[in-house]
Amino acid sequence: MASKVRVNQDLQRERDRANFNLEQLTYIFDGSREYTQKRRYLEKRIAEDPELKGGPNYYFLSNSEKYANGVRKATLLAKKLKEYKLGDFTDAFLLRSIIFPNEASPMSLQIDMFIPGIMGLGTEEQQRRWGEKAMAYEIIGTYAQTELGHGTHLRGLETTATYDPTTHEFVLHSPTLTSIKWWPGGLGKTTNHAIVMAMLYTRGKCHGLHAFMVQTRDLETHEPLPGVEVGDIGPKMGYHTVDNGYLRLDHLHIPRMNMLMKNSQVLEDGTYVRKKSDKLSYGTMLFVRSTIVKGVATNALAQAATIAVRYSAVRRQSELKPGGVEPQVLDYVTQQYKLFPVISQAYAFSAVGLHLRNLYLRLNYDIQQGNVELLAEIHSLTCGLKAFSTDQMMWSVEICRLSCGGHGFSQASGLPKIYDVHVPACTYEGENTVLYLQCGRSLVKALLQAQKGVTLSGSMAYLSQVCDDKCSVTSQVTVDALLKSYEWRARRAVHKAARMYKGRLQAGEADYNAWNQTGVHLVLAAKAHCHKYVLKTFAESIQQAEAGADVVRVLQQLCLLYATHGVTTNSGQFLECGFMDTRQLELVNDHMLRLLTDIRPNAVALVDAFDFTDDKLCSVLGRYDGQVYENLYKWARQSSRNETQVRIFTTVTPQ
Repeated sequence: MASKVRVNQDLQRERDRANFNLEQLTYIFDGSREYTQKRRYLEKRIAEDPELKGGPNYYFLSNSEKYANGVRKATLLAKKLKEYKLGDFTDAFLLRSIIFPNEASPMSLQIDMFIPGIMGLGTEEQQRRWGEKAMAYEIIGTYAQTELGHGTHLRGLETTATYDPTTHEFVLHSPTLTSIKWWPGGLGKTTNHAIVMAMLYTRGKCHGLHAFMVQTRDLETHEPLPGVEVGDIGPKMGYHTVDNGYLRLDHLHIPRMNMLMKNSQVLEDGTYVRKKSDKLSYGTMLFVRSTIVKGVATNALAQAATIAVRYSAVRRQSELKPGGVEPQVLDYVTQQYKLFPVISQAYAFSAVGLHLRNLYLRLNYDIQQGNVELLAEIHSLTCGLKAFSTDQMMWSVEICRLSCGGHGFSQASGLPKIYDVHVPACTYEGENTVLYLQCGRSLVKALLQAQKGVTLSGSMAYLSQVCDDKCSVTSQVTVDALLKSYEWRARRAVHKAARMYKGRLQAGEADYNAWNQTGVHLVLAAKAHCHKYVLKTFAESIQQAEAGADVVRVLQQLCLLYATHGVTTNSGQFLECGFMDTRQLELVNDHMLRLLTDIRPNAVALVDAFDFTDDKLCSVLGRYDGQVYENLYKWARQSSRNETQVRIFTTVTPQ
């Protein structure tokens, strides 16, 4: 990682004072030493690959040029996967993240949802028919679920697939304006196939949402097929490399076997046969949500923290001591208070993301064995954690941008790009408030079961356990003591939501309205539950870490900072009903401020351990060598507006 070029003296001094094994911490953040080694190997190959190194500067391209460059790199990604002999999804995700630094590939959904959809929803024959072609990039696909009028509410989707037993075909149709498929990545211009989610009708009866393989474009000419209207939805806040599209189907006929039939099927005569639980169709969605915590939220937090902390070590501003040397901005406690919690969030969500990956793999194995016992809990958990992690990421990336002052507003900082490409995760794969509501409802239902004598297990077990009446925090502020406080807060929030829900029912309100009126408390309960789960998982991961005492020590400091910062920023909930008193809250707050001092010597090393290359960060402010000012000047001179000193403007005539 170390650069041969001149390193800023302040930044080098920060690195020299670090007192832990940085390499071991990188392995923990990545999940394993083997993963780190493979990542570095691929980063080196891509950096040296003549087809990929160099290239146009993303920041100075138009939106159309960004898309064209994205298609170029996406085709090279497919080529390099074969050339480097990389076969599994982990390798594909990794290589894509290197080739597309803080950018979305126009073919992202090929890996994210199209192939997983085929493998998860298709029969073995269908997996051979389409899966092998998709993995070889002989067909390019997307996943078309969201519509113009409905997104997260799956039962509200309107696209229909009506079976015609006389032709043995399904007729796919967009019956209304609001039924047009809207937003799928790559749908506008790039892909030629789509897994289309539509309401299945046979013999006049609706059987709910099912998946259908639809070819949208001719494989030779790339022209849309008859019955298919497809296009780009237009400029967006970010994601300029992706042609998010729309799809309108006009009585499109597809063969019966184009319905993905792993879990259910339609026979030639129109008989509908359900093989397995309809909940199994959630598999692709669960897979994506389980990857968002690590692949999106953690990644954005870690990169934003790296940029802001390095720049704060290089930047000197104002005076602490009158007439003295300008201090590093990182020496201001207010700057530490902004940035160090973001570092702790990145390590916390990394631990949770790795944990979720293992949970999903276990669930997937269980499903193959016919066991769906974990499905409901993991669905609830991934709903909540997807929302909680991306919410935290959204605010924290903005905090990092603001902490860089005026230069943070420049695209040169890399922070606007991080925000633009990661913040859409707050609404794709489920709008966050809706996901919180789903998680909150499952918590209330679990509590009501516990009150009937059912023993809860897994992430909800604490809801049926007896808790202390008072917080145990004294002069010693520990993660264990605070974790009990987090459990109390979550338990109380769920109980409060349950009481409100039951009270509404007892008052004679309809069930649907009782849930709606309880909505705010359901969201608060879900957030408290997820906050507790993240802290617990982070603490347990440290106990299991294969690392030296020095690495464990800094991780424990970060974990305690995560815990204390969470208490101080949600103090009202912890003080409510007297579980924690104001004296204890003051102790927690004082301890948090001491932790800022403890973490300060290792701040730069902690973000260096994320191990991002300069190519990955795409940031002048976050450069590894810290040579910020000369490179800001070089960057500005690249602007096309500087090609001439006098610019002639033409008048644009309104159309």
